[in-house]
Amino acid sequence: MNNKVDLSSFSPIGFDKGAGIIKQALWYFVNALVVRASWNPFMGIKIWLLRMFGAKIGKGLCIKNNVTIKFPWKLTIGDYCWIGEQVWIDNLDKVTIGNNVCISQGALLLTGNHDYTVSNMPYRNAPVIVHDGAWIGAKAIVCPGVTIAENTVVAVGSTVTKDTAANGVYQGNPAIIIRERIIR
Repeated sequence: MNNKVDLSSFSPIGFDKGAGIIKQALWYFVNALVVRASWNPFMGIKIWLLRMFGAKIGKGLCIKNNVTIKFPWKLTIGDYCWIGEQVWIDNLDKVTIGNNVCISQGALLLTGNHDYTVSNMPYRNAPVIVHDGAWIGAKAIVCPGVTIAENTVVAVGSTVTKDTAANGVYQGNPAIIIRERIIR
């Protein structure tokens, strides 16, 4: 039994970035210079560029500055969503965001992980789905493979490690339901 981590044998083989090397490189520069840039307050330009790189985006998106999106071609966003400053969509796998979703400042949607039970820690990625009406609070983390149900609220600084139930308010690390969300 090998009880040692051996990262020298790690291999990204089998991980599909979903685009060729030229598209990836081009996105890296466009993202750094225009989309993520704090000097660019023009949401229309950001949305247009995200769509040009394959993101599926509905109408009415409000995307603030310093938003990091790893691979736009693995991103779907519904209608009338808000994405706050310094949100990080680390979408090594697909991220699907429904309609009327708010993702607040500094939140992290994380689709990538490593299997720590194997010595070379291979990728263990899984999609994230955020359903209609959800609100991911500031500095909250949504872990790989998690589905955020309709109208769920994830409180500030919480870490969601498991699927949520609809209309729940979740808080903590790991996040647990603390009450029902009632919308007036």
